[in-house]
Amino acid sequence: MRSLELFIAKKIHFSKENNRQVIPPAVRIAITGIALGLAVMILSTAITIGFKKEVRNKVIGFGSHIQVTNFDSNTSYESAPIAVTDTLISRLYACPGIRHVEGYATKPGMLKTETDFQGMILKGVDEGFDWTFLRRHLKEGELFTVYPDKAGADVIISRYLADLLQLTVGDSFLSYFVQEDIRARRFTITGIYETGFTDYDKLFVICDIKQVRRLNGWDDDQVSGLEVLIDDYDKLDQTAEDLFFSLAEKTDRLGNAYFVRSVKELNPMIFNWLEVLDMNVVVIIVIMLAVAGFTMISGLLVVILERINMIGILKALGQSNGSIRQVFLYVSFFLIGRGMIWGNIAGILLCAIQHYSRLIKLDPATYYLDAVPIDLSIHSLLLLNIGTCAASMLMILGPSHLISKIKPAQSIRFE
Repeated sequence: MRSLELFIAKKIHFSKENNRQVIPPAVRIAITGIALGLAVMILSTAITIGFKKEVRNKVIGFGSHIQVTNFDSNTSYESAPIAVTDTLISRLYACPGIRHVEGYATKPGMLKTETDFQGMILKGVDEGFDWTFLRRHLKEGELFTVYPDKAGADVIISRYLADLLQLTVGDSFLSYFVQEDIRARRFTITGIYETGFTDYDKLFVICDIKQVRRLNGWDDDQVSGLEVLIDDYDKLDQTAEDLFFSLAEKTDRLGNAYFVRSVKELNPMIFNWLEVLDMNVVVIIVIMLAVAGFTMISGLLVVILERINMIGILKALGQSNGSIRQVFLYVSFFLIGRGMIWGNIAGILLCAIQHYSRLIKLDPATYYLDAVPIDLSIHSLLLLNIGTCAASMLMILGPSHLISKIKPAQSIRFE
């Protein structure tokens, strides 16, 4: 059987005059407040999640989720090596959640052309290197192939370095490395990448790991470290801790101890900054919920005042205060629902426009991105809608008690 309260609420909400629904201005403002509040919450959440994910993926793309290095290595790129064996690789893959393991080696140097020079970090990669990140950001040329039996002289450099030194795909350049004596190497550019992460773009030149081993005088099994990629970022801390204890008492053939660090530990300033962004979203959501709630309260009061005669008649007919309150809570739910529909349409539409057109640009030198990123998931959208509806309904429970103060005798004569 249909609820009497719901039936009356529908009559109130969907009442028409001259085939046109009449909504008081205060109620329109309440609906607009809820729509704007929800749209702003959707935008702020999508932008923050997108920003965190894009920056995080770029940091991981250059350095992986977890690095296993020599315990004696310092924070510079002139690293002490570790010797890698099949046993060590098998131990890493035995840890749950490990997706890929690859070796790398780094060497600081100077890139020089006939007219300019620039400091850089030569990063050597082996034949098992995961090219997914660099392939996605490759702007010109192609990636080179690492052969197991010969050292290639091909490299890929960033757009930043290419523009700074006026280099293009196919050009060759000399690199100088200061050790006990100065060594020089000539490389040929096969590709140019651009990630927008200037702090790394201006540093890294990617080459065959055998070139770095020769410069450092290392054996074929020695690397600066191992880069470990995992399946689930949410389990990063736990996986890094498991690897740390798994390798805590292990050493390589030269007696070097292993040092396991996550990308968060390697880049604390960046990840602490990203965590602060969550607080900004919380503040925005709280403010928008407050605005939506207060506008909804004003809208409900207007609806009650407009229907005060009806309230008096219902009370005179024996309807309880709780039943009448339920009628107006249903009306409030209809108003909130209408506002949320428009808020979802506006928020999702704005997110789609920015995602596909990249209309709003950013300065990569400051924000590490060239456009405002958007990442809107069904999960976050559902949580925002449920939270908005619940918060708005809770805020109007108090004002709905005003109905119990209305006297039938006075309200029936109310004009």
